[in-house]
Amino acid sequence: MNLSEFQRQIQSGIPDQLPVSKAYDKSINHAPIRKDSLSLDEKKLALKNALRYFPPEHHAVLAPEFADELKKYGRIYMYRFRPEYKMHARHIEEFPHQSKQAAAIMLMIQNNLDVAVAQHPHELITYGGNGAVFQNWAQYLLTMQYLATMTDEQTLVMYSGHPMGLFPSHKDAPRVVVSNGMVIPNYSKPDDWEKFNALGVSQYGQMTAGSYMYIGPQGIVHGTTITVMNAARKKAKKGENPFAGKLFVTSGLGGMSGAQPKAGNIAGVVSVTAEVNPKVTHTRFSQKWVDEVFDDLDKLTARVKEAKAKKEVVSIAYQGNIVDVWEKFDAEEVFVDLGSDQTSLHNPWAGGYYPAGYSVEESQEMMAHHPEIFKEKVQESLRRQANSINKHTAKGTYFFDYGNAFLLEASRAGADVMAADGIRFKYPSYVEDIMGPLFFDYGFGPFRWVCTSNKPEDLEKTDKIAADILNEIKQNSPPEIQSQMADNIQWINGAKKNNLVVGSQARILYADAEGRMKIAEAFNKAIQAGTISAPIVLGRDHHDVSGTDSPYRETSNIYDGSSFTADMAIQNVIGDSFRGATWVSIHNGGGVGWGEVINGGFGMLLDGSADADRRLKSMLFWDVNNGISRRSWARNEGAIFAAKRAMELNPNLKVTLPNIPQDDLLEDLF
Repeated sequence: MNLSEFQRQIQSGIPDQLPVSKAYDKSINHAPIRKDSLSLDEKKLALKNALRYFPPEHHAVLAPEFADELKKYGRIYMYRFRPEYKMHARHIEEFPHQSKQAAAIMLMIQNNLDVAVAQHPHELITYGGNGAVFQNWAQYLLTMQYLATMTDEQTLVMYSGHPMGLFPSHKDAPRVVVSNGMVIPNYSKPDDWEKFNALGVSQYGQMTAGSYMYIGPQGIVHGTTITVMNAARKKAKKGENPFAGKLFVTSGLGGMSGAQPKAGNIAGVVSVTAEVNPKVTHTRFSQKWVDEVFDDLDKLTARVKEAKAKKEVVSIAYQGNIVDVWEKFDAEEVFVDLGSDQTSLHNPWAGGYYPAGYSVEESQEMMAHHPEIFKEKVQESLRRQANSINKHTAKGTYFFDYGNAFLLEASRAGADVMAADGIRFKYPSYVEDIMGPLFFDYGFGPFRWVCTSNKPEDLEKTDKIAADILNEIKQNSPPEIQSQMADNIQWINGAKKNNLVVGSQARILYADAEGRMKIAEAFNKAIQAGTISAPIVLGRDHHDVSGTDSPYRETSNIYDGSSFTADMAIQNVIGDSFRGATWVSIHNGGGVGWGEVINGGFGMLLDGSADADRRLKSMLFWDVNNGISRRSWARNEGAIFAAKRAMELNPNLKVTLPNIPQDDLLEDLF
């Protein structure tokens, strides 16, 4: 398909003439069949909801087709309307547009749905088993048409994948405002999601899927690398190399968790990642994100022992269930230094976790047709996994929850994972032990950018700019953040050689407000000067200092009782929207699950203009310091330090700081 035909199809939106029905492509990794969650009347309602995208003359053809999809897959995806053109991050100028900002958003949407990037591309799911960009292909087509025709005086409003429409606005307003899954709190359980999603009225946008900011597994590689490195440092004896010959055992290669083997290699350890889905394992191996693959436990064990003895740096995938690995390594006395889990346990009953003893196909059949039995098997498997982990930790393994709801779901299954007080878990969240006190409290989080030229040479230039600025900042940084600066400089210097790009020409590094603003300002100047050939999209993971309220992950090191509140995430998006963000998003769910977290996110286009310079300085400062302020009010020591430093850097900032009573004053009062 040539460029003009591609542009014509984008501008046409939902076609007037029905396209030819498409065959179900079995070569693609498809979403699992969802369980039947609707009554007969609700199924009729789901069809009515789907058909409202199309004129009545097409209803007689589409109604039985959509009914068949609902019956077969538990959802109406509208496969017939999936475009013929390839989904990928093209050069920004290839997208038809009247607004450059809108063109950048189209680029990011197509990157999210790239077959090389997305987990279930034909179901419009980017990662995490159910992290959707849209609910169906009609929504995609209509959204792209709106973006292609909108101006900088309009804002597109997105309701859980549905484009509500273009509304009169102004150039400093966001071009797109996204909400995903924002249901009434009493209707925010997993079964509620199944029902509302099947009806076509709500969706689970994960963190960066429904906000168009996913950049492939690179997006979490850096955070995983930092986590593994600092976990190893915590465990290491004085004077010992914390990485050489150490074994990291985990699970999940799909979506974000594909980052684990790459992070293990960068950290310099031996890693074993179990994955039950052969298609996913093949993808990660073909992309060189994992070095070796085994499907035999005896051979795996022998290889791991060899790698540990030789202190190799190697990433190994086990094609099979993680429960079997934990149990085998216990029986064979393979010492595991570091352990975690990255299966999608925010979504335990719909493909996020597969029970031991069952293949993917058997599990999916059970999931769709015998959901109660499937739930029993998952919970039985979680109890086995936790029991084996407990045996390893008794030998000295450092196990941490990686914020995927493993401990939460294991506790609900009755596994032995609770601390003595019966309230907390016996194993820490990685945010409690590592990321929170070392990074989030000091304002460091996953700053990312995408080169809209899609040229590797532009990305290489941005890497150098970022590295130079971080080196310069480090010279005058206080001791409290020297190690954070050093780790990030090491990361950005080695980013290219680690082959991290999948899909768009994108990069991520952890930076504080000062780093983000200075790097963004330098990018904008380079675009204005023509050193960088096209605009750059800025963004971040929601997994950050300010964007997410999540009591079992991002805010798990908040101990003042506010970890179950979501004011910070809401204020984050409100503040970003009037300080210059190109688009903003607010989500229910992501990472730890529907009803368990609220996420706020943004995207910002740098085009070399004075307007972009003004916006980046205003918005990025707020985007970080909103979180620092909340964390300092929770009496977090690092955040109090960071808030005071931020006020010194910008006299217009006035943060309410806490007064801290002595503990012994309170001991005998109750």
